[in-house]
Amino acid sequence: MAPRPAQWAIPLGVTPFTLASGNEFLYAWHVLPLRSVLKHEDKLQTAPVGHSENVTATESFKILKDDPDAQLVISFHGNAGHIAQGLRTEHFHTLTDTSNFHILSIDYRGYGRSTGSPYELGVIQDGITTIDWAMNVAGVSPDRIVVMGQSLGTAVTAGVVEHFATRGIEFAGIVLMAGFSDVPTLLSSYRGAGFIPILSPLRPIPPLLRFFQGFIADKWNTAGRLAEIVRLTRTRLRLTLIHAKDDWEIPCHESDILFRSAVNATISQELDDEAFLSWKKQRSTRYDDDTFISIVRAKPDIIIRQELLPNGGHNGIMLSSAIPLAVMRAFQRNQM
Repeated sequence: MAPRPAQWAIPLGVTPFTLASGNEFLYAWHVLPLRSVLKHEDKLQTAPVGHSENVTATESFKILKDDPDAQLVISFHGNAGHIAQGLRTEHFHTLTDTSNFHILSIDYRGYGRSTGSPYELGVIQDGITTIDWAMNVAGVSPDRIVVMGQSLGTAVTAGVVEHFATRGIEFAGIVLMAGFSDVPTLLSSYRGAGFIPILSPLRPIPPLLRFFQGFIADKWNTAGRLAEIVRLTRTRLRLTLIHAKDDWEIPCHESDILFRSAVNATISQELDDEAFLSWKKQRSTRYDDDTFISIVRAKPDIIIRQELLPNGGHNGIMLSSAIPLAVMRAFQRNQM
């Protein structure tokens, strides 16, 4: 059964529609900011509700396309359920209720009401299709788009943004929540439900660990992709990594790996572990609960920010005020 926006207290401004991605069809939502809902309430109340067979004819699409200053957050969700699973709609609320941000979100192939079966390159293609639609159909320029992902969505985001970076397209910002470096590395320390070891018992035997890691088909090398995005940046990059200290599904040290990989692409020499930690400490603000904010600025106009939050877990982090703040900073041309 398709998720119905009204079930999750989403207002008039949600338009479900379908995107074609290769031979697959993706279930998608366009969520209007409440300010736009209020401004266009009369038209929205009389508009057809439910899944749109022709999204470009909808009132919500016209509101997005006709606003040359519209700001769009493209949100890629994690590895479970569908577009409205768990805290995802509450996450949409945190972004749309008090801002001018539109949201575009999809179910990947094989998820929710989307067709097909998921695999790494196919899911990345779904993300590329989504951004192509935003830029070429909705007419939103990349400097008015923030690409965001949570959990698996961080790997999707990295793969999609890298694709566009190779074509010289740069977005207003990238926000990654509860990210991981790559699947083989993650599984070597991952514990299901916080306590069931997967490959971590093999860590004392590196050859055996590498042997089993070799059977993992989809590697999702986010760390390498972020480094490549940084190297390909020609004008401007705003990259924010946010993780909760109490994330028992993807340990917060995974974001340390992502941060280091991205930052190493900005500096002239590779630092060993001790030297890098010292270098990072000089660019960090630490708090009494061992959380921190680290900010690195590099040329041409690159700012990489890592935030460790005290709580929120793996999913609750989506409701943190740090998320809309990261989006706001990305859209502010001269700040981070």
